[in-house]
Amino acid sequence: MGAAGTLFGVTMFPTDEAMDIVQLAAAAEARGFDALFLPEHTHIPASRLTPWPGGGELPREYYRTQDPFVALAAAAAVTTRLKLGTGIALVTERDPILMAKQVASLDLVSNGRLLLGIGAGWNAEEMANHGVAFEKRWSVLRERVLAMRAIWSDDPASFHGEHVSFDPIHAWPKPVQPGGPPVLLGASSRYAFARIAEYGDGWMPIARPGVDLADGMVRLEAAMAAVGREMASLDLTLFGAGPDPERVKRYMGLGFNRIVFGLPPAPADKVVPLLDRYAELAAAVT
Repeated sequence: MGAAGTLFGVTMFPTDEAMDIVQLAAAAEARGFDALFLPEHTHIPASRLTPWPGGGELPREYYRTQDPFVALAAAAAVTTRLKLGTGIALVTERDPILMAKQVASLDLVSNGRLLLGIGAGWNAEEMANHGVAFEKRWSVLRERVLAMRAIWSDDPASFHGEHVSFDPIHAWPKPVQPGGPPVLLGASSRYAFARIAEYGDGWMPIARPGVDLADGMVRLEAAMAAVGREMASLDLTLFGAGPDPERVKRYMGLGFNRIVFGLPPAPADKVVPLLDRYAELAAAVT
């Protein structure tokens, strides 16, 4: 998608100390944003043995965030156009049959507006509390995604793998979006691109030091070509864009079709002025 058609979204940790998610969703839609993304952590182990990738102390919002599917369902009730995204849902911490039901239900009540951003997670102890070994996280994620795709598409559905196995089941409702919502992989390691090409519908990296986005686009295109898929079929969403219009234009030029601005998990009097600022920036660069 060209720069003129670039979409813009926002993301915020939906905590008990932040702007009400219903108010945020309505405000984002009123300002013309395309999507609202919510992250997730079911909990944060008190041990803190796994260092936070951002460096330093882990911000308090990581252990105060609401369940994204519950929060996005509330957002769906007060909007009609806004896309509702997980950014990201930790598939390694969710039962795939239950998650398939949650995803399908949210897609149904939102009339097909769900974007399913997924990841494997970075916190080894958090994952272990859900019964998943850190070194197995990507193979677990892969099978759970494939199993959910079967549930969303087939009736009856079945799946048999190393980590997920079930005989034929009936599981309704099916998502409004045929085959399920777009699955966007939130990762940027050298392995991410083959994973997207195999079982994803898009790439959702974070713009941060050490992540070569231009090289990632090249690698992704090669991975897609290797399996006979077209780059044009992908949703390319970038997190981590700041208020610098020149940086945003560079990201747009790389081929990202959606730029997502981060909002602090703060009260409305802090968040709404930033929404206005980002809406003005989006209008200025398109």
